[in-house]
Amino acid sequence: MKKIYFLLDYLDRFSSKYPSKPYRSGMNKNLLISEFKKYNYEIIYLHYTDIDFRNKNYEGVIFLYTSSEDNELYYKSFIEDIILGLELKGAIVIPSYKFLRAHHNKVFMEILRDTNDLTVVKNIESQHFGTLEDFDRYNKKIPIPGVFKTSSGSTSSGVRKYKSKNELRKIIKKHTRTKDLNYEFRDLARSIRHNGYKKESLFRKKFLIQNLIQGLDRDWKILIFGEKYFVLERSVRKNDFRASGSGIFEFKKELPDGILNYAMRFFKTLNLPFLSLDVAYDGSSYYLIEFQTLYFGTVTLVNSPFYFKLDDDNSKWLCIDDKTIFEKEFTISVCQYLESNAI
Repeated sequence: MKKIYFLLDYLDRFSSKYPSKPYRSGMNKNLLISEFKKYNYEIIYLHYTDIDFRNKNYEGVIFLYTSSEDNELYYKSFIEDIILGLELKGAIVIPSYKFLRAHHNKVFMEILRDTNDLTVVKNIESQHFGTLEDFDRYNKKIPIPGVFKTSSGSTSSGVRKYKSKNELRKIIKKHTRTKDLNYEFRDLARSIRHNGYKKESLFRKKFLIQNLIQGLDRDWKILIFGEKYFVLERSVRKNDFRASGSGIFEFKKELPDGILNYAMRFFKTLNLPFLSLDVAYDGSSYYLIEFQTLYFGTVTLVNSPFYFKLDDDNSKWLCIDDKTIFEKEFTISVCQYLESNAI
């Protein structure tokens, strides 16, 4: 029986944004053990602090892990250290470190988009900035109107539409302020003490700006677990342009023609067991609004009364009426991924 190591957090959770009981208790670890056993895999649970980089050989060892959305992302930063270290030691971490880096980090998520070979996901373009001063120095064309996004944040928090460069600059100042009065006082003292000294920026929360896709009144949340596609249609709030977090959603069997093929094409370029996509459609083109590869909301899967799957000839999408269990779908998608990649 092959071994897979699952990394637990400091609260003993293999966590996910999953409606578990008790609240935020993560996946059912015993159920995961029994499900993976059906596919001849033995789960061994470890904590991140159990990893011994100096004395253990992790070459070829399979690790599954999740991320964290703790306040200020302090614990996520710790998880990043461990996962990158394991990858450097030759471990097989699922997903790879670059996808963890993109979680709650829209700047790097957009970098992954830009480095992807699939042209159809590049009709949204982003400019990335680390400070307000970076923006002020930027001399290329700013999309107007456009969309401002803070790098971290979910359910459309930190997402704003702007109609002019002046309005955009005000939005940037409001959302990127890094307030630390003690540090700012010391930096002011340096500027007084040292002639020519340039003070550090007061606006250092990284952000990005994007072109605005006009006329959208909805998008589709698409969760892909292996061969199964779970879809939720989300409508835009009144006097708003954001569908994420609107709370206005519906499961529909009728989908825009080609949307599942669009999602599948992007999914295949990433070579992952699962994926979350926000996809919009303006009547002629599809737009990949955002994507996440781990620690994403799973309500779309848990509550969906059906899922979509290609038929045996891969020529037609079928809608299968069936309620699913999250741990079961997680297991199937991971095992299919391991088998297809000969791991």
